[in-house]
Amino acid sequence: MKINLIRHGRTSGNLESRYIGIIDEPLCREGIYELKARKYPDCDKVICSPMKRCIQTAELIYPDKEMVIYNDLRECNFGAFEGQSARELGDNPFYQKWLDSGKTLPFPEGEVPEDFKNRSCMEFMKALKEQHFESISFVVHGGTIMSIMERFCKPRRGYFDYRVNNGCGYCLEFDGETLTIVSEI
Repeated sequence: MKINLIRHGRTSGNLESRYIGIIDEPLCREGIYELKARKYPDCDKVICSPMKRCIQTAELIYPDKEMVIYNDLRECNFGAFEGQSARELGDNPFYQKWLDSGKTLPFPEGEVPEDFKNRSCMEFMKALKEQHFESISFVVHGGTIMSIMERFCKPRRGYFDYRVNNGCGYCLEFDGETLTIVSEI
């Protein structure tokens, strides 16, 4: 099976390097322009996060394809960090403690990173079991992509090794257990 993992286009929060998880921002003008300027791989089916930025991205990239929404492909809830930049959080003792933990502690008033990763991977596998197509494009979030890649890609690499820019991603082959990178988008 061919899988494309594509991160949504840029939002105003992305332009300002803010933690945008559960904030339901639309794409910004720059994000729309960047998506329209790129070429994306074709697919049989589009699977999408329920967030506006992902739905808009999928509609721009795949205007003639049916889209199926999977709620648990949404981004992590950054809790008290939502909508803020690292610069704004710099003096926050909870933020410093989170950084010192290697970004593994739960977000204050938010989600536990390991729970987010498990949720993303379980929803990815659920979607693959329910959607029987030769090629599927997932239009999701950076954290969702990193979670899926860390869990299923060989050779194994760390979560942050799979960071991907807005509008970018990976073309992969999936054998039912392992993802293999074919190319970057």
